[in-house]
Amino acid sequence: MSAHKASPSAPTSPEVPRPSSSVMILSPVNQLLLLHRVRTSRAFASAHVFPGGALSEYHERVPPVDAPDRHRDSETYRLAAVREAFEESGILLARRKGEAGSSLLALAPDVKEAGRKAIHNDKIRFTDWLDSVDAEPDLDGLVPFTRWITPPSSPRRFSVQMYVYMLPLDAAPSTYDAAHDGGLEHTSAEWDNVSVWAERARTGDMIAYEPQVFLLAMLARYLTGPGDYAAQRAALLEFIYQMPTGTSSHPTARISWADKVMGPYYLPISRQDGRMALALEEPGPELEGSDRGGDYDRVVLVNNGDGGPRHSEVRWRDEVLAEDDSDRVGKL
Repeated sequence: MSAHKASPSAPTSPEVPRPSSSVMILSPVNQLLLLHRVRTSRAFASAHVFPGGALSEYHERVPPVDAPDRHRDSETYRLAAVREAFEESGILLARRKGEAGSSLLALAPDVKEAGRKAIHNDKIRFTDWLDSVDAEPDLDGLVPFTRWITPPSSPRRFSVQMYVYMLPLDAAPSTYDAAHDGGLEHTSAEWDNVSVWAERARTGDMIAYEPQVFLLAMLARYLTGPGDYAAQRAALLEFIYQMPTGTSSHPTARISWADKVMGPYYLPISRQDGRMALALEEPGPELEGSDRGGDYDRVVLVNNGDGGPRHSEVRWRDEVLAEDDSDRVGKL
């Protein structure tokens, strides 16, 4: 989800953002799952992404364009997150029907693979398939953690509800044995420490778009590697719902991370390293004039090359603006 500069070929009216869900799945040792998209993909080619995708008219109830819940967390978005995670990674975030709080449902590999293919190809509705294996999605286990709306100048736009899902600390390995989708959309499904993923994005070792870069940086503050995994999770949850969220008095600091909506746009500054600064406080044109908003205090620095964004990192806005002023003074 990159912020694109306006161009003569840009559409005169923005594309309507497609409602989408994405989920950051944490393993019992707080490692994070990322998928490596195929280079021929229409969206986010060759990038590392969280499992996710667009809501489906076949599987879910897609909110109408003018519906109040079009850009809000809801059962529909949560169901899509569980479905997409299953289709793309084989991880089923579901429990035995009527047994809330029980262990995640463990299914035979052949049953899971047959289900993934049938659901992906719209041969059976996801909820009907869940019924057939006596399961129900663990919607309550999904924690909302920002929404991202693609800028209006982008040729393909999405309104993506992001979630965190923490696999139980005692989860059986068979319930989170991730596998890519056979090369349809992804070439690998890998677990690693959040700090490793964040460093790979910063050094340019992988392509990562702004939502991934930003959320990796936020997660890395609390998921610090071997240690008290339960305490790390508790600290992360407190952070997601805490306020204020930044150091300034900007109104967005009074919006929790669970409710923030990011509509990235470029700040009009130049940097010696060639990277651009993306501001995040605006919610996007669809929510203009509402009380929704993102994060004023932080920006994402990104180098948008031909292959996709690399060398990206999250910085404090004030620091980046001060660096820009310093650069300008030096050039006078």
